[in-house]
Amino acid sequence: MPTPDAADVDAPSRWRTVVRHDLPASIVVFLIAIPLSLGIAAASGAPLLAGLVAAVVGGLVAGVLSGAPLQVSGPAAGLTVIVAGTVAEFGWAGTAAIVAMAGLVQIVLGVSRLGRAALALSPAVVHGMLAGIGVVIALSQVHVLLGGDPQSAAWDNLRELPRQIAGNHGGAVLIGVLTIVILLLWPRFVKISLLPGALVAVTVATAVAGLGGLAVQRVDLPPDPLGGLILPRWPAGGLPDIAVAVVTIALVASVESLLSAVAVDRLHDGERADLNRELIAQGAANTVSGALGGLPVTGVIVRSSTNVAAGARTRASAMLHGVWIAVFVLLFSALLEQIPLSALAAVLVVVGLRLISLAQIKTYVRHRELPTYLVTGFGVIFTDLLTGVALGMATAVLVMLVRLARCEITRTSPAMGHWTVVITGTLAFVGAGRVARELSALPPGEAVELELHLDYLDQGAFEAIQDWREAYERGGGRVHVREIHDSWFQRATAGRLGGARSQPTRGPRLPGSWPQWVSLNEQRRDAMQAGIDEFERSVAPLVRSHLAGLARDGQRPEQLFITCADSRVVPNLITTSGPGDLFCVRNVGNIVPPYGSGDASVGAAVEYAVDVLGVTTITVCGHSGCGAVRAMMGGAAGDPSALGAWLAAAGPALDARSETECITANVARQLENLRGYPSVRAAADAGRLILTGLYFDLAEARMYRVEDGVRRPVRLG
Repeated sequence: MPTPDAADVDAPSRWRTVVRHDLPASIVVFLIAIPLSLGIAAASGAPLLAGLVAAVVGGLVAGVLSGAPLQVSGPAAGLTVIVAGTVAEFGWAGTAAIVAMAGLVQIVLGVSRLGRAALALSPAVVHGMLAGIGVVIALSQVHVLLGGDPQSAAWDNLRELPRQIAGNHGGAVLIGVLTIVILLLWPRFVKISLLPGALVAVTVATAVAGLGGLAVQRVDLPPDPLGGLILPRWPAGGLPDIAVAVVTIALVASVESLLSAVAVDRLHDGERADLNRELIAQGAANTVSGALGGLPVTGVIVRSSTNVAAGARTRASAMLHGVWIAVFVLLFSALLEQIPLSALAAVLVVVGLRLISLAQIKTYVRHRELPTYLVTGFGVIFTDLLTGVALGMATAVLVMLVRLARCEITRTSPAMGHWTVVITGTLAFVGAGRVARELSALPPGEAVELELHLDYLDQGAFEAIQDWREAYERGGGRVHVREIHDSWFQRATAGRLGGARSQPTRGPRLPGSWPQWVSLNEQRRDAMQAGIDEFERSVAPLVRSHLAGLARDGQRPEQLFITCADSRVVPNLITTSGPGDLFCVRNVGNIVPPYGSGDASVGAAVEYAVDVLGVTTITVCGHSGCGAVRAMMGGAAGDPSALGAWLAAAGPALDARSETECITANVARQLENLRGYPSVRAAADAGRLILTGLYFDLAEARMYRVEDGVRRPVRLG
């Protein structure tokens, strides 16, 4: 769905969209933001009003300027640990000044068009950092939940926890436990979006504390909210320490905001995020928030995903949520002062623990990046954020170097006196010793086929192989070197090892997340068998470990891809994906028969993808020169044939003027048919599923997005 910010949408339609979609969504987000903003401020050691200021500024300033219109900004749990340390070192007024300066740094980064550069940080490091921050938040806030005071370090909080639990804290414990129980149970049993769990939990806890007359600490706001603002003051400290604090807040806030923007893009099919503009918007919001004495502002995935799920269509939702917070603080601050601090602490405990995602951990296990995630997380918990991130980045580099230096060596003897040695992967000098040992173990004087499946070969490894080869042949043996896909050894022999990579000798090198895809289109009688032989000998060693993991763990595709059976359309090629990425349905004309129409094959695949595999996206992809659409334009639908009956399932005759328009209209129609399936409709309404349309131009080798029957080029940010 295109956002109503587009130029071709008139003002009345824009206002109708705001009233019908953005206004209700803004109320839902506002109800979530109030307790979270107060809790984050309390956990950061900042004035509670600072959290509300940041929420208002995040809605109004970041909302107006945002490059990601559906993203909601405000105070975030991910910065709690950093802000708490900054407040302890510089005081709150100094921290506010640091926040304002961090915003200026973000603006410079955005103007310099470095938005995407911030995403170069390994996701395992980022998510490990957030997981570590979540544990630190939970460990500190559980003390507040128990009626005590948090310690300055995670290790101290952990060490003091048994003593805190053993103490008798009466009402605070009751309120905290009640809040957690409601937070955990509410989403399971209640699906009303206008009543978010955090709001219900805090409201019930506040009512219980008030009606029960419990003596617990409560929110303390200044009598005059505007007069109670603590304005920034130049921090008292050395310039290097101030600079480190500024850069730390700027970088962490930038990365968190940009990651959130990218994640929000996956939740809707409207306007894509402009990351550089988003960085400028976040910088402006932090500058204003710091100048007004507010917490740092970032894009927040919890509020943003709620915004999308609640039906927001434009940036008006984020802006309105800031307006509602400002009105509530100015007119109803007395209600906020009834909230027990232990209830806010309970909310933060749950939020902190939810920063540890089991799904992400499973992903990093599959991709062998768990060490990076764990080192970062434990580094943040038991040292500090910068040290933890540095340790995580060092681990990521080490893992990368290990992978770069990794190769697999197998030796087989297919016949007496004949040996086959296969070396697969990256062969650098660090692996030269192992290669030399494996080769020297071969019996002398025999015939050796040395098969190289290499994506890199350096001079040290080449010399190790060449020295062994010369010595082996001097001893009466015979060595034949055969390279698959690239000619590293041949170029090294010719003294051109430092040149550019060559193209494979058999079949084109095609892009993809799995390497060395081999063409099977050999023009001879036994082409298919020859292709299978080539796959088993040349490609299978490269993808065997990946396929073995899929066989062991099962398929977890994120997308159902429905496209035409046309032989020129290769889904994995045009989407740069590999085994396990796409759950594909191919038929003549990429048709999705309407629900209940009688044909169950496509419907069965749709229901299996949504209900069993849990895909998050369904894509219908048409293509230029589609014979099925041409047949429909020629009136073949409804002919007394199997093809005619199938084309009739696409819907009424297409009335577009050109072939391209007909193909585009056909994609849009199949998307409408998809929405008629109960499984699809339920998942889409719950915000778990996105429907997208694509048009692939064969002649241009270019993909277009189909939105409301209109083609638009696919762009990333």
